[in-house]
Amino acid sequence: MKFAILREVFLQPLSQVIGVVERRQTLPVLANFLLVARDGRLSVTGTDMEVELVSSVAADIAQEGEITIPARKLVDIVKALSDGAKITLSVKDEKATLTAGRSRFTLSTLPAAEFPANDHVEAVDQVALKEKDLKRLLDKTSFAMANQDVRYYLNGLLLDFRAGKLRTVATDGHRLAVCDLDAPAEMKGDRQLIVPRKGVLELSRMLNDSDDEATLSLGRNHVRLAKDGTQFTSKLIDGRFPDYEAVIPAGADKQLIMDRQVFTHALQRAAILSNEKYRGVRLEASGNSLKIIAHNPQHEEAVEEIEVELNFDSIAVGFNVTYLLDALMALESESVSMELRDPNSSCLVSARESDLNRHVVMPLKL
Repeated sequence: MKFAILREVFLQPLSQVIGVVERRQTLPVLANFLLVARDGRLSVTGTDMEVELVSSVAADIAQEGEITIPARKLVDIVKALSDGAKITLSVKDEKATLTAGRSRFTLSTLPAAEFPANDHVEAVDQVALKEKDLKRLLDKTSFAMANQDVRYYLNGLLLDFRAGKLRTVATDGHRLAVCDLDAPAEMKGDRQLIVPRKGVLELSRMLNDSDDEATLSLGRNHVRLAKDGTQFTSKLIDGRFPDYEAVIPAGADKQLIMDRQVFTHALQRAAILSNEKYRGVRLEASGNSLKIIAHNPQHEEAVEEIEVELNFDSIAVGFNVTYLLDALMALESESVSMELRDPNSSCLVSARESDLNRHVVMPLKL
């Protein structure tokens, strides 16, 4: 195999794919990129056996072929070369030689046959929606996904297709984030898919805030999206997502309404003196004010007071400040609503004028 390519052109697919390559692997070949030079194009593939990214660009192919090369070393070398450098990469005797100007690098390789081939994805359904809409759905909920939880079905994001609508849901057992698409998402029937955490993060990174159409191909065990010469494929988590609708508080009779920015800044200041492990803050609401109080083991204290609208006399309840801040950051409205029944029940945080994006936060005993 031998090809020539400009540094900037080569760096594009390498940067697109490197995020999926784990630093620690079960198989040595998973630390490598699969490079395939064929028909005037160079494709770069990375995988961790769960998520696969393939990105291709035009290249000057002198000799077609395929090989796997250490991913991070290749990315670091190409990044370190000068702008405008012309790179030539050739493979001979199980070694890859990369030259650019007076620089030359020899890298070890592994046969392309050892690289895991992704199962053929047969699309059962296809859903087309705007890129910005899909990105919004992911970004407004993905922060609430669990990370390495033994309940493996929580280590991902639920795509819930129901009655021609699409909803994303994520929870780690302590909080829940729900976001609805305010537009039809037509598909044949109702279906729930759980996309693994890494797949969600890589998919979000691929998307931008444009009106371009993105088409999700939904297989029995995979989800795929192709865009601008890059193809994303992720296995689905085989599990049953919990009944999240049962967690969303219904009939909460206590409501607080406050300015989102004012509340966010007050929480950020109080969080400085919160317990580093539990991150707890106490909210004390009465009259038309809300006190935010934080303590830590060093007997330090922060007290913030802001104006709020209440429909009840008083309440005192504790929350993890990080969970509250994440929920507030995901909302975009000027004012937000907090609804709950009592200090021991979960709290619903949402925009005052819209329920498309909702967040449930469990209370914390302080």
